[in-house]
Amino acid sequence: MNTMNRRKFIQLLGGSSVILAALGPLAACSKRATTTGRVIVVGGGFGGATCAKYLHRFDPNLDITLVEPARRFVTCPFSNAVLGGMRDMDAISHDYTAHEKRGIKVVHAMVQEVDAPAHKVTLSNGQTLAYDRLVLSPGIDFRWEDVEGMTAADAQSIPHAWQGGSQTTLLRDQLTAMPDGGTVIIAPPGNPFRCPPGPYERVSLIAHYLKQQKPRSKILILDAKDKFSKQPLFMQGWQQLYPGMIEWVSGSEGGRIDEVDVATRTLISELGDKHKGDVINFIPPQKAGLIAHKAGLTNNDGWCPVDQRTFESSIQADIHVIGDASIAGKMPKSGFAANSQGKVCAAAIVSALHGVSMPEPSYVNTCYSLVSPDYGISVAAVYRYSKEKGIYKVKGSGGVSPKDADAAFRQQEARYASGWYDSITSDTFS
Repeated sequence: MNTMNRRKFIQLLGGSSVILAALGPLAACSKRATTTGRVIVVGGGFGGATCAKYLHRFDPNLDITLVEPARRFVTCPFSNAVLGGMRDMDAISHDYTAHEKRGIKVVHAMVQEVDAPAHKVTLSNGQTLAYDRLVLSPGIDFRWEDVEGMTAADAQSIPHAWQGGSQTTLLRDQLTAMPDGGTVIIAPPGNPFRCPPGPYERVSLIAHYLKQQKPRSKILILDAKDKFSKQPLFMQGWQQLYPGMIEWVSGSEGGRIDEVDVATRTLISELGDKHKGDVINFIPPQKAGLIAHKAGLTNNDGWCPVDQRTFESSIQADIHVIGDASIAGKMPKSGFAANSQGKVCAAAIVSALHGVSMPEPSYVNTCYSLVSPDYGISVAAVYRYSKEKGIYKVKGSGGVSPKDADAAFRQQEARYASGWYDSITSDTFS
């Protein structure tokens, strides 16, 4: 980082101690029989699981229900390490045992309907739950309607692997089965989308795997954009570690995909170029998760406008939307951003239920990317809120890895990346 000592910056990442202090006696009260409010949190990822945990921490007397269909949540962060052969699926899978031990009710079901006027949600298991406050952290869905020639069902042949789980395994299996000398095509979407550096870390770690196991193979990136996150750092790493293996085509030079021919495994660009791959990772354009649309919380762009101070929906009172689905000012759509937003949202809800002033929020994002197991790069920032600007990046906060760092620095960043993952998953799920 350029402007802040890394250790001091990492000390800011949790941020919860500041909120705890500001909430004062509410955060320190002991468990009583009287419930102070009913909060339902939908979605057990980095946003929702964090929010449920910190709601309980800030007010142990809340009646909190976390609704998440999966019994074990598979993270998108470090799923690229699975593709690169560095980790297995168990290493990126997490359960909700710690939440249940706290007394948070965990229901493994889907939300079928949100009745906002009645303050109720209906679940796929037939339950109807009432709430005083509802938090949606539904993640992303895909704009299949914008992809000619491909539907959601075709992702079983041409995986997106942009939601952790079976799609990760499918793409990994396809890479393993590909013959040496094959071509892998990765097609990232246009902005905004989940985890802006993610496709390029994926390129890097697939290249690492190919270099070890299938060294005559190539990777072609057909990008909808003309630039991408950490681009100079990634390209420097590719040139150093994988010379001649990776080709990037920008959107204006033919990278934007107009059509997918699933039967022949061919991507057709808007310029008419046809690209056939042995393995294709097509990442579709994105929007907020399905339940946000069914609840009527999205705008014309498919995302959820919110009060960026509290994450309460701008469309419906008493419903908060956090994580990738929300429009969070200058914050990127990332796991760490969702974790940070979950804490702020929890503070906002507890403050509102108790009729006290909410602490002034501070938000954080930090993102490590691996170019190889021993080559890491990072970007980080601190964000504040103002009524005029919404969430904005604090000038001079955080920074980006230096471009011309030596091997020891890159290796240290790779170690930090593993520590970052262990830290955030512990904060979210433990």
